[in-house]
Amino acid sequence: MPEWAMVLLRVTGILFLALLLGRMLSKKPLSKLSPFEFVAVLVIGITVALWSLNMIGNLLTIVIILAVWVLAPQVFSLLSLKFKGFRDLYRGQETILVNQGQVLEEKLLKEKLSPEDLLSMLRSNHVFNFADIEMAVLEPDGELNLLLRKEKQPLTPHSMGIPMVREQAPQTVLIDGNIMDDKLAVLGLNRHWLLTELVRLRVAVENVFMGQVDSTGQLYLDLFDDQIKVPQPTIKEMTKATLNKCQADLELFSLSSKADSAKKDYSNAAQDIKRVSADLESLLSR
Repeated sequence: MPEWAMVLLRVTGILFLALLLGRMLSKKPLSKLSPFEFVAVLVIGITVALWSLNMIGNLLTIVIILAVWVLAPQVFSLLSLKFKGFRDLYRGQETILVNQGQVLEEKLLKEKLSPEDLLSMLRSNHVFNFADIEMAVLEPDGELNLLLRKEKQPLTPHSMGIPMVREQAPQTVLIDGNIMDDKLAVLGLNRHWLLTELVRLRVAVENVFMGQVDSTGQLYLDLFDDQIKVPQPTIKEMTKATLNKCQADLELFSLSSKADSAKKDYSNAAQDIKRVSADLESLLSR
């Protein structure tokens, strides 16, 4: 066999071996690897590279090196799951750098961080004043996580006391013109409903690249033909507008009616519509 063919076969085999070893090591990105796992990846990569260049000719040596550096991280990971002391040694511990707006200088020194390093990490988290921070924790992987003071935290429906309806994950019900019946079933819908919606929107199934349905039953489409504009769902807006119009009409009838009993009935009905609108506000505003 020609030498170039031998090299091609060897490199191709090593390529697939490297892919297999990479899957065996970890699914985490490099930035999330422990120091030992990172070293293991480097050693395996160097060993595979030297092997592909035929600089390590002894196959047994290569097998031993790869076996040790692939199995060792697996064993250490299992031990770290079982024993906290070993986990702290293997992966490290988190470090509190800022507490109640006070920078802990001794912790910075321990982690070999300068004040400029800390400020840069804070800016990366969109915080420019360390007094806004209740706590800053440096994780073992080097990521800085922040807890802002209560008055500096962004507003949420919970903090404002606004009740919200639990939202179900949207389901992709159409891909490349193919209807996903199992995804429709998750939302309690069926193929007939989907086809009816497509007819209403005047869109052919074959022209749909992707279609999703959210928890409120609204259908969102992306078409193969980008020149065709699909109208966005307006069910919520129409429902909200209809309720407001009903309330306004009932209040107008109450004011214009001459009979006291009719005035009272119209007024009560308007208040009922107002309560319904308030109850549905969180759902219709999403």
